[in-house]
Amino acid sequence: MASQLDYHTLREIFTRFRDSEPEPKGELEHVNAFTLLVAVALSAQATDAGVNKATRALFKTADTPERMLALGEEGLIEHIKTIGLFRQKAKNVMKLSRILVEEFEGQVPSSRAALMRLPGVGRKTANVVLNMWFHFPAQAVDTHIFRVGNRTGIAVGKTVDAVERAIEDNVPVEFQQHAHHWLILHGRYICVARKPKCGACIIRDLCPYEEKTL
Repeated sequence: MASQLDYHTLREIFTRFRDSEPEPKGELEHVNAFTLLVAVALSAQATDAGVNKATRALFKTADTPERMLALGEEGLIEHIKTIGLFRQKAKNVMKLSRILVEEFEGQVPSSRAALMRLPGVGRKTANVVLNMWFHFPAQAVDTHIFRVGNRTGIAVGKTVDAVERAIEDNVPVEFQQHAHHWLILHGRYICVARKPKCGACIIRDLCPYEEKTL
C-alpha cells in the first residue's frame, strides 16, 4: 500500500485524467433512473457488457417499476438468466420495484439512506445512482478503485469505506464529480490487477508503485 499522495500531485493526476477524458461515462446502458438502478444492482459480480446484453431487450418492455412488476419475476428471469446470481437478483428487483411504487410514487429516491433501504442496493450501488443520475459527487468504490487508490496513493485505505473517504477528503473538489469514473476506467483498462500497463499510463511519472511494467 502506497502512502497518500499530496494535494499538488493529486491535482496534477486528475488534471491529466480530465484532459484525457473530460466527460467520462459509466458503461452500463440505461434510459432513466430506474433502469440505471436495476442495471447497477444486476452488475454485482457480473461484467457491464454482460449486463448490457441482458438488459437491452428488458428495458424496452420494463423501464418503470410498474412495468417491471407487470413483467413478473419469471419474465424478468428469462431476460437476465445469463447473469450470475440471476434468481436472487430477480427477487430483489421485484421487491425494490414494489417498494418504489408503494412508498416513492414510482420514482427513484435521491437520498443514499432511502436507496440503501431497497433490496439488493448497497452503498456502492446507491453512490453510482446518486452520481450518474442525480449528479451528486458520490464515490462508488469497486475493486478497480480500491486497487488503483491503494497502488498509486491516490486514495489509501484498508477498507472500501476508507478509500471512499480518502477520495472525498483528498481529491480537489472540482474533480469529485467524475473521480470514480476516471479511477474505474483507469483500473479497468490500464492499471489492471495482474500486469498493469504502465507503458500506456498517463500518470506513471507521478505514481509511486514500485513494480512498474515499463
